[in-house]
Amino acid sequence: MHIGLLECDHVAGRFPGVAGGYREMFEVLLGPHVPGLRFTYYDACHGGLPATPDACDAYLCTGSQFSVYDSFGWIGGLAGFLQRLHELRKPFVGICFGHQVLAQALGGEVRRAAQGWGVGVLDMTILRQEAWMQPAQARCRLQYMHQDQVQRLPADSVVLGQSEHCEVAMLRVGETMLGIEGHPEFTRAYHQALIRSRAARIGAERAQAALASLDQPTDGPVVGRWIAEFLQRKA
Repeated sequence: MHIGLLECDHVAGRFPGVAGGYREMFEVLLGPHVPGLRFTYYDACHGGLPATPDACDAYLCTGSQFSVYDSFGWIGGLAGFLQRLHELRKPFVGICFGHQVLAQALGGEVRRAAQGWGVGVLDMTILRQEAWMQPAQARCRLQYMHQDQVQRLPADSVVLGQSEHCEVAMLRVGETMLGIEGHPEFTRAYHQALIRSRAARIGAERAQAALASLDQPTDGPVVGRWIAEFLQRKA
């Protein structure tokens, strides 16, 4: 399977002692579940997008330090590309920023969350079990790092997962596009460094609680298998 990774930020080398970046994290997340997995990388945050949706079998969109409502031209270009994927029923999964830009590109709305940052290891309740969610779980514990949230759903969408801090933690738009607010791909070391770098913005108390939560095991590998199943079934 040939997956296009739409990189909306670059994290490799940002923190001393933390190896790799999104490319390596998604390889580890999906590699065990996708035979013959091959990635092509697109520098979406600098305007780099596939020449045609048919360049890859399916697409993944990463998180970002930016907000989907920021006035950067590359975000509008990415939204237009996602609209084209939707028209062609091309498989797509968006993570965090990718989840939010999916919703906004297709008519939803994303805004800053009134309840503040969702950060650290947090629970998601599954509201609707679908065939690609194997093994089935009623709850998933994932790593989160966001201050924006989907506030209005796009048309033809269904909420699949909900967290106490995030009403739209996972959604499907149509049959072929999936968004997940949490980060199943994050490593503990990277998340720890990221929280520490943003502690002043997050708030000392919430940042400390988030750091302590990283000692918990997560269901990232399970959600990685779900993503792999979703992309392979829809391709």
